Amino acid sequence: MGTVADAWVWLTTGTNWQGESGVGNRLGEHLWFTGVCLALSCLIALPLALWLGHIGRGGALAVNLSNAGRAVPTLAVLVLLTITPLGRHGDLPTVIALVLFAVPPLLTNAYVGMREVDRAVVEAARGMGMSGGQVFRKVELPLAYPMVMTGLRSATVQVVATATLAAMAGGGGLGRVITAGFNTNNTPQVVAGALVVGALALLAEGVLVAAGRALDPMRSTRRAH
Repeated sequence: MGTVADAWVWLTTGTNWQGESGVGNRLGEHLWFTGVCLALSCLIALPLALWLGHIGRGGALAVNLSNAGRAVPTLAVLVLLTITPLGRHGDLPTVIALVLFAVPPLLTNAYVGMREVDRAVVEAARGMGMSGGQVFRKVELPLAYPMVMTGLRSATVQVVATATLAAMAGGGGLGRVITAGFNTNNTPQVVAGALVVGALALLAEGVLVAAGRALDPMRSTRRAH
């Protein structure tokens, strides 16, 4: 408990939150990394997964390929990208590595959600004269929504935690707080940085759970059941 208490003292010391190397600035950088990487990951994974789930072809291959990518450590990808010409472009290697890390849970959950939609409901909608686009928007997507949000929450928590690796490539974020603590043998700073990352991940999870419930297109129907 002594280390945690020392970390709390470190966190509640105002000077540690100020300046370019302060927690406040590093937190802003961390949020920027997370937001950019999640936005790019969603743009890549969700349209592809939802489309493949809708047509029912090619999705299993895409999911297997994306899941195979999980076997490659994110740190290894980051190091490899850093020593390539991409390493000369600032935060680009970190963004690419985090996007590759976030795509699999988004792709897998969205595809599985689409394929788990009751086919009888889909056929009934088509029998009522709905077009393919209407079936997708009004039937499949609302029913797949919980799985899509599960994938988004999983990807968000993973990216928040893994964005600390940006410090390994000279980038910003809360990882710089942790590595600076290691470099100076300041254990309370290391623990404090880890606590902030953990709290941020929990906060992101909580916000997405609340947002997912509020935006659920079938909220009233699910509540009735």
